Amino acid sequence: MSKLEGRCLCGQFSYVSDAPPLATLICHCRNCQRQGGAAFSLNVVVPAASLATSGELKSYMDRADSGNTVERQFCATCGSPIFSMLSANKAIAIIKAGTLDDTSDLQPASEVWCDSAQSWVPPLVAAARFPKNPA
Repeated sequence: MSKLEGRCLCGQFSYVSDAPPLATLICHCRNCQRQGGAAFSLNVVVPAASLATSGELKSYMDRADSGNTVERQFCATCGSPIFSMLSANKAIAIIKAGTLDDTSDLQPASEVWCDSAQSWVPPLVAAARFPKNPA
């Protein structure tokens, strides 16, 4: 997967990243569950500088358990969650994978915040599962 393209539900916002993903992971934290209205969030990490965007986003400043800020960016029109930006690492952008045009090549390599996973969700990645964020 060399080029990632995606958009929000209404199409007002779109993005392209020409960098290969740095990581693909499943997050079970309660804030990702609340933001997406789902049991977990599938995330693709890319270099922030690789993103080209079109359209308007709004932001919600969330607080991580670490005390760091997570800027959750979403479409200003339809509210689709698009990116998470971490104050602790401004060099990366976390794409909400459900907004990608093509997810067929995604292979999650790890699960994080498994302590918050819904009890009815079985392990989805056999090897790399972490109770919170990996060290």
